[in-house]
Amino acid sequence: MVAQPKSQAELARKLIGRPIDGLSVADRWKFSGVWVALEIYTPQRLPLRMIEAVGGSAAECIQHIVSRGLEADRFEFIPLPQPY
Repeated sequence: MVAQPKSQAELARKLIGRPIDGLSVADRWKFSGVWVALEIYTPQRLPLRMIEAVGGSAAECIQHIVSRGLEADRFEFIPLPQPY
């Protein structure tokens, strides 16, 4: 079992701003199960979706999104899946 980051700040620093499809296999294993917020894809936006918030639950991600002044209904909240 891989050790999880020690704090929410460390998680945020390692994941926020990275494209979900650009995470390495090692990172996908390391962070699997961590909740992330991704902007919902629309044809007007590029298909490269960046991680915008992280947390232990969808509610924590929503709180982070709202605290940044963003609209939570523009995001989907999912647990980061394992790579395979």
